[in-house]
Amino acid sequence: MKLGAPWRQPYKEGRKKALRRDRPPAIVLRVISPTAPSRPTRLPAWAGRNFRLLTASAVVTNLGSAGSVIAAAFAVLQAGGSGTDIGLVAAARTLPLVVFMLIGGAIADRLPRHHVMVGANVLNAASQAVFAVLVLSGSARIWQMAALSAVGGTALAFFGPAAQGMVLATVDRTNAGRAFAVFRMASNGSNIGGAALGGALTAAFGPGWVLAVDACSFALGALLRTLLRVGDVVRPKGDSMVRELRDGWREFVSRRWLWAIVVQFSVVNAGIVATDAVYGPLVADDRLGGAGPWGVALAAFGIGNVLGGLLLLRWRPRRILLAGTLCIFPWALPQIALAAAAPAPLLIAAMLVSGVTIEVFGVTWMLALQQEIPEEKLSRVSAYDGLGSFALIPVGTALAGPAADAFGLYGALWGCAALTVLLTAAVLLAPEVRTLTRTDAPPAAASSGAVTQPTLKAPPGGSGEGTAPLS
Repeated sequence: MKLGAPWRQPYKEGRKKALRRDRPPAIVLRVISPTAPSRPTRLPAWAGRNFRLLTASAVVTNLGSAGSVIAAAFAVLQAGGSGTDIGLVAAARTLPLVVFMLIGGAIADRLPRHHVMVGANVLNAASQAVFAVLVLSGSARIWQMAALSAVGGTALAFFGPAAQGMVLATVDRTNAGRAFAVFRMASNGSNIGGAALGGALTAAFGPGWVLAVDACSFALGALLRTLLRVGDVVRPKGDSMVRELRDGWREFVSRRWLWAIVVQFSVVNAGIVATDAVYGPLVADDRLGGAGPWGVALAAFGIGNVLGGLLLLRWRPRRILLAGTLCIFPWALPQIALAAAAPAPLLIAAMLVSGVTIEVFGVTWMLALQQEIPEEKLSRVSAYDGLGSFALIPVGTALAGPAADAFGLYGALWGCAALTVLLTAAVLLAPEVRTLTRTDAPPAAASSGAVTQPTLKAPPGGSGEGTAPLS
């Protein structure tokens, strides 16, 4: 029984009030700026409403798409398909990229780009919803899955060129480096969660539910992109689409660094997609225990992407293409790990390293395009970039199964790794790849008939230096 407590309490309260009276009043200074936000925020000043909406929409759609890659492959296997069938379904998605990419680029340079992106998202949502219903009902056939994949690929052919330059349209050029790094880290972070969740849900509930989630993510992404308020670039009117494509072609072929890397990636991408869409799931099903471990490996790749983004917040390569191209060599590591029948931990480590280096190349490539290509022609040049880079993917994925039958699964993987290394070494022979230098100046608008040449400088001190953020 505490007898003293009741009468001590008033004394304590009085003592506290006296101490507060004796304490000098605090002086609070508040600096009000016309541009300052009305309430505290952790977001940087350059990350405005449009940038936040663009990033959020990318996160949402990537979250669903990362899981659907796994789900589509195992949906084919669930339907009784083979490795060749997986390759055919994957090829059906990439074939429209080759057919419609140039048209998508020309349209994106004529219409508001975010409107084109919304339309593409709606088409993707519809195709994935039908795909999910067929798989969940148990009535999916290989030809149906291939047809729906082709619809999704058609949407991507219009989305890709339109998406180029959208980040730069939401921030000023001085903050482009920070914006690219943050945007890609957010997108890659959603890839981590999407791949891990997609593999787990595919293993636990089957691929149909993962495809349904992907359809919902595209629908939500379209809704978010309708809220964007981005000013359009003034573009000359009156030119026919053929003339505009011809003008974009002149911009493309005038830059040796551009077409050399695109030619390289026409083969490298075919091997990477064949590995991710066909060989990886087959090895996972045969040796690693199914969709779960393969999903973890893809998630490790996404973690590597985030780590690469963090690296680029501190590292600013001066010779941007040299730094990016050197980082293509480790892309062969996952193919080597799969070919050598490495255990899951080694495969996961290889995916992590390749994820870091792919991110370095990705941002340096984006920076090179944004820096060297006039903005009003960016979508058309990006379309030629995409067309060349994706041209052999349908062939590679379609032939992945027959190649595995002819050379063995592991022999085909060794061949993919060798091509990646040899072609990357060949690209380094181009002087522009070794000397193209980062600059913060915007590209000059090209006049009619004129072709802007890249800014070529040979900075001292190796491939890169500094700690400023890189786009």
